[in-house]
Amino acid sequence: MALENITRVAGRAVYVPGNDIDTDRIIPARYLKCVTFDGLGEFLFYDVRKNADGSDKPHPLNEAAHRGATILLSGANFGCGSSREHAPQALQKYGIRGVIAEGFAEIFHGNSTTLGMPCVTASREDIARIAAAVEADPKTEVVIDLVNLKITFAGQTAVATLRESARDALVHGRWDPIGELLEGAADAAKVAGGLRYMSA
Repeated sequence: MALENITRVAGRAVYVPGNDIDTDRIIPARYLKCVTFDGLGEFLFYDVRKNADGSDKPHPLNEAAHRGATILLSGANFGCGSSREHAPQALQKYGIRGVIAEGFAEIFHGNSTTLGMPCVTASREDIARIAAAVEADPKTEVVIDLVNLKITFAGQTAVATLRESARDALVHGRWDPIGELLEGAADAAKVAGGLRYMSA
């Protein structure tokens, strides 16, 4: 089965302000003891969202108006720190389908791309405009257009930036290397069958 061509991501947004939001804040280390990534969404931003007794702290993700948001807005160097793949997995399992920030840590960006979760950059001023529109009306639809590299919201437009290799992989359904390998298993077996040293 071919991978999905991800040409756009649309939905309501939530703004989690701050620069250098690291992977330990996104998913605390004590929740990494898992066999699968299922259920990680429950612990997204746990230490800044929850008190010791599990009750809510003030946090954008805890606001009723932003429940169900699928696009996350943030600041510079998002996803820095350790290279844990659990961070983008936690975001995706929570329901986030795309991230707009001023910048991303390299490994976080790559791990997100292989999940089919676009991470696009925008200027600080444009993120502030998007956040203001969302604050004014949390039902505002934000659209990340990966073909034309633009973000549309509340009748406005902002420029999006995404490295070409990631954009090409997402738009043309080549974002999951393991999926591509599995899809090519029959072709690989056919080639291997024709190699003398493989059948000797």
